[in-house]
Amino acid sequence: MSIEALKNRVPDYAKDLKLNIGSLANETLLTPQQVAGTFVASALASRNAEVTREVLEEFGPKLSPEALAAAKAAASIMGMNNVYYRFVHMIGGDYANLPARLRMNVIGKPGVDKVDFELWSLAVSAVNGCGMCVESHEKQVRAGGLSTEQVQAAVRIAAVVHAVAATLDGEDALARETAAAA
Repeated sequence: MSIEALKNRVPDYAKDLKLNIGSLANETLLTPQQVAGTFVASALASRNAEVTREVLEEFGPKLSPEALAAAKAAASIMGMNNVYYRFVHMIGGDYANLPARLRMNVIGKPGVDKVDFELWSLAVSAVNGCGMCVESHEKQVRAGGLSTEQVQAAVRIAAVVHAVAATLDGEDALARETAAAA
């Protein structure tokens, strides 16, 4: 089990992350597709190869090929949109009135239920820290029938996956530095 592999790599000082990632892998407030897609999109957004590999090993088989592609697409398109719309939000002025002129076709036709894609986009936007996108996607999933508890569950998954990735990145950087100094 790949979540187990991640839990085994998390240092003891981050025991809470081990507990959280294990329980969130079995989250019951969301559908199995929503859980799996949120893990995949969040792992890709967290930019850690090991976390992404282990999450894909665990959750990839639980998704249809279309849902797996959509979860990856959510991470990809939000990687672009979160930078652009965070800029628009931070700078203000006339930029909000200009068309983005960026292709975003996958948002209109994600290949899965629109609410699921929006939920994955919300999780990635939380990881990437784009308030404007978080607000927009939260409004969409709520209008699509998801509860505040379901939205919270997805963001909890994103937060923990990102924290595991950051912790492993830090530990790996320290190990490389120590090895180089030896």
